[in-house]
Amino acid sequence: MNRVLVPLVLSPDARRGHAPQARLCVLGGPTMGTSWSVKFVDDGTAPADLEAQIRAELDEVINQMSTWLDSSDLSRFNAAPAGSWHVLPPALFLVLEQALAIAGESGGAYDPTVGPLVEIWGFGPEGPHARPAEADIQAQRSRVGWHRIELDPVRRRARQPGGAYVDLSGIAKGYAVDAVARRLRRAGVAGYLVEIGGELYGHGVKPDGQPWWVELEQPAGGPLAMGEDKGPAAATWAALDDLAIATSGDYRRYVSDGQGVYSHTIDPRSGAPIDNGLASVTVLHPECMAADALATALTVMGPDAGLAWASRRGLAALFVQRTADGLKETMTPNFAAMME
Repeated sequence: MNRVLVPLVLSPDARRGHAPQARLCVLGGPTMGTSWSVKFVDDGTAPADLEAQIRAELDEVINQMSTWLDSSDLSRFNAAPAGSWHVLPPALFLVLEQALAIAGESGGAYDPTVGPLVEIWGFGPEGPHARPAEADIQAQRSRVGWHRIELDPVRRRARQPGGAYVDLSGIAKGYAVDAVARRLRRAGVAGYLVEIGGELYGHGVKPDGQPWWVELEQPAGGPLAMGEDKGPAAATWAALDDLAIATSGDYRRYVSDGQGVYSHTIDPRSGAPIDNGLASVTVLHPECMAADALATALTVMGPDAGLAWASRRGLAALFVQRTADGLKETMTPNFAAMME
């Protein structure tokens, strides 16, 4: 049987439902090096320029936070001289502030300044290349450290300490999902599902009253065992109502250099790709921005430390670990509560 996760509390829009004439509409296109899609309920009141409004939100994120666009606000900050202060646009400052907060809480397992290490291992804008030498890794580690970035919330400024390369790719897509969701809510849309590059946020219900069901990604790699139960796990579906879902996994992207295969997820604390046995971590959270960064942090922490850290903070998280017998699931109490 399939497993289902449902929110512990439903939104007023989900309880209210829709008028009989409501219909399901779908929009989508490319963005941020991936794709976006929005499924929404139109009862005749959705604005005609809704797609243009969504694209404007996405373009704003790219223009402020892209490391692939030299003219973005973030790229200009990364290229700025040491000791210089920079007033940031509200969205960029908000995301950077959140990124640094999660970095501090996670002990640096998530770190938005990991960019130099991402690049040297072949996962940055320059693309794949040979395994870096240890001396080069250590040289780039000197540029990494979330605590090096100073913020001035009053003036909405950030200080470039010199050589810092902020990479918000582990949180910006999540923020973009939240931004589009807020735009839809302001437009009066009572039911929608927003997806960008696999990160999702849902609100309300579909025209027929059904939830926005989303199937959790399951990595390939053999039988999936639930704790001590060695039977294969069925598909897991989550009903998203005022909930976001984000998954971080080493099965998505990797590099093989002839000496082995390594994950695209870099541990900022060691300077090397993770090798902790985790195949994926899925987080459900009221904000996609937080779910995005937290999934990365938990992946870096590993199955034991990550599970303990997430459980203490009341997070709903699912860990899929590779073992000699295949894949094994563990989950936090709040994740399990959503299946009861």
